Amino acid sequence: MGRAFELARMGWGRVSPNPMVGALILQGDRVVAEGWHAEFGGPHAEAVALARAGAAARGATVVVTLEPCNHQGKQPPCAEALIRAGVARVVVAVPDPNPEARGGAQRLRDAGIAVEFGVREDEARALNGIFFHRFAGLGRPFLALKLATTLDARIADQTGRSRWISGEEARDYVHWLRAGFDAIAVGGHTARVDNASLTVRGDIEPRRPPTRVVFDRHGELPDALALVQTAEAVPTVLITELVGPSAHLARLEEAGVTVSRVGGLAEGLAALHQLGIGSLLVEGGGRLAGALLEAGLVDRYYWIQAPVWLGDAGVPAITGYPGTTLVEAERWSVVERRALGQDTLLVVDREPCSLES
Repeated sequence: MGRAFELARMGWGRVSPNPMVGALILQGDRVVAEGWHAEFGGPHAEAVALARAGAAARGATVVVTLEPCNHQGKQPPCAEALIRAGVARVVVAVPDPNPEARGGAQRLRDAGIAVEFGVREDEARALNGIFFHRFAGLGRPFLALKLATTLDARIADQTGRSRWISGEEARDYVHWLRAGFDAIAVGGHTARVDNASLTVRGDIEPRRPPTRVVFDRHGELPDALALVQTAEAVPTVLITELVGPSAHLARLEEAGVTVSRVGGLAEGLAALHQLGIGSLLVEGGGRLAGALLEAGLVDRYYWIQAPVWLGDAGVPAITGYPGTTLVEAERWSVVERRALGQDTLLVVDREPCSLES
């Protein structure tokens, strides 16, 4: 199953809104074929693996990260393909939450194929956290917070300079990460200070370039920012709480920026959901991060920690988050830990019960 997860991740940035899926076909302990869902609208993981296995699939065990689908969409149902191939057993990490596609396990059992669930299920849910969130009925995007900080949790020095806290390998990872999200967001202050383009410039070309989102309560996004100047080419959204007529907002709209006036963060996320944004990667700054955490709107946290200290004069990674007592504090689940060159990556999710509440 671990190898199936590795295969599934090869679809990152290319298969959304479909889930990432990996599959292996085994005869005894020998892997005879592998497959993964590589492109939205293209063959599913099971179909790819079956095609590669050929006659060796008969009587085989199939290991797959998600329940085989049971409906005709852009591709035929995988459950029927497995039945026609004559496999004997299917081991599945997690059931499919999609009401249109699920039911493949029962179809396989009806055909006399043994089906087992639950192998590394928590990891499978985390792998496709964005996909599972879609069926949780929350009416907002899956929201991931990404911060690159020092050892003492600073995101900039006393002059406001943040380039570069993390190293080259970590920056490459961030571009890989961006490729798998529908939108990338920052707060208004960060947009003004960094003047970042918020685009993907890594090895993966996303199937759809992420929308750029700026949360700016007062709607003070300068016309000269790169985000505004390129809004006609790359979709850009301003979420603001500004009410009443505004000549400045009118100019932003003329430049191609979509302006959404809302009553707060939750309403802003609902507005993004209405625009078709199912996943949002928030990259700062500290005030936006603190407000999102306080409101309980963060589903995942990507923390890149660099081996450097900035001290009290540095800019805190999170501000305005009052927190709670240790007894009442919400414990998050570790999804991943690894080195990125000299930096360290920690990925944590809110507990599954929190995501489904």
